[in-house]
Amino acid sequence: MLELIGKLYGPFFDLHNWETVLASSSDWLIILSLVMIECLLSVDNAVVLAAQTQALPNREMQEKSLFYGIWGAYIFRFLIIGIGTYLINFWEIKVLGAGYLLFLTIQYFTKSRVKHTRKLVSDRKRKSPISLFWSVVIQIELMDIIFSIDSVLASLAISPNPVIVLIGGMIGILAMRGIAEMIMRLMKIVPELEPMAYGLIALIAVKLFVSIPLIDIEIPASIFGLIVLGAVIVTLIIHFIRRGRRELVNGNDDHKG
Repeated sequence: MLELIGKLYGPFFDLHNWETVLASSSDWLIILSLVMIECLLSVDNAVVLAAQTQALPNREMQEKSLFYGIWGAYIFRFLIIGIGTYLINFWEIKVLGAGYLLFLTIQYFTKSRVKHTRKLVSDRKRKSPISLFWSVVIQIELMDIIFSIDSVLASLAISPNPVIVLIGGMIGILAMRGIAEMIMRLMKIVPELEPMAYGLIALIAVKLFVSIPLIDIEIPASIFGLIVLGAVIVTLIIHFIRRGRRELVNGNDDHKG
C-alpha cells in the first residue's frame, strides 16, 4: 500500500523535478497552455459556482464558502492528479479518456453540457439536508470534482509530468475563481474562443488516442503548447476579420439608408 502511494505521489515531492520545471521555459509554455485551457473550459463552471453562493444571505458568507471551496478544489486536484498520472500509463485508460474528451466536445457542440450541469446543481440543492452554508460548500466541492475530471484528463494528455499538471491546475483554479467575470466578458467580446477551446479538447482526445502502444505516436507537449498558442492567435484573427466584415456591411447599410 505504501509502495503504491509512493508511486502515485512521490513525483510531487521530487525537488529536482520542481527545479527542472520552474527553470524550463518550455515547461512554462505548457503550464500557460494548461492554465488557458482550464480558464476557457471553466467559464460556465464559474457561473454555476457563483450561482450556488447566491443562496447564502450575505456577501461575507458567499466569499467564505468560495474560500473553503477553493482549498477543497486544491486538495482534490492533488489527489486526482496522482491517481491519474498512474492510470494514464494504461492504454485502456487512454482509449476511455480519449472517448470521454471527444464526448465532451460533441456534448458542447450539441449545447447540452451547461444545461446538464445546472440540473445537477439544482438537484443537489433540493436534496441536501445539511445547514445552508455547509450545504453550499459541499455543493461547490461536488461541482469542483465533476469539473476537474475533464480538466485533469486533458492536462495529463498534454503533459505526463504531474508537477506541470499540478502547477497549471492550481493557477487555473485561482484564475478561474479570480477572473471569471473578466473571462466571461472576453468570451462575449470574442465568442469564437469557446468553440476553439472545445476544438482543442477534440485535438487532445486524438493526441491521447494515438499514443496507445498499437499506434505509438507521441506529440511532444512543447509542440502542443505552440499549437494552443497558434490556435488562440488564429481565433483572434478570425474574430477581427469577421468583425471588420460586419462593420463594413453595417456601414454600407447605413450609407444606403
